[in-house]
Amino acid sequence: MVNHPVLAIDHGDARIGLACTDAIGIAVHPLATVPKKSGLEEVSEYIRQKQFQHIVVGLPLLKDGSEGDSAEKARAFTEALTAAFPAISCSYIDESFTTVDAAAKLHQVGINAKKQKGIIDQAAAMEILNRYLEENGELY
Repeated sequence: MVNHPVLAIDHGDARIGLACTDAIGIAVHPLATVPKKSGLEEVSEYIRQKQFQHIVVGLPLLKDGSEGDSAEKARAFTEALTAAFPAISCSYIDESFTTVDAAAKLHQVGINAKKQKGIIDQAAAMEILNRYLEENGELY
């Protein structure tokens, strides 16, 4: 059983995409794209405002399933968040191909690659959250 609302994080080199569930877990919504340089402060503010009960972070794994530099950066960011919010549970999920999947879905609704820049990170965070919910039996 997942406690809602849940925050999903797509941690990138330049931007951090955020998505979340509503308070009872019925829907997944895009939340924001924040610049990495102010990411910890901005994500922390969203956590305070929305009172998230759980955080799920996309972990960028290498093709062989191991963790590289990007995964290390995502873990470091998450550790800083969990240190600031120790009462909130956190988990990781393989984020392989979430950006590709998100871009394909955006393209299907008529948003071309050029227009995706501001929202692709949020869409990838939504994919991460959907995977997490599906793995936990909450997405049908």
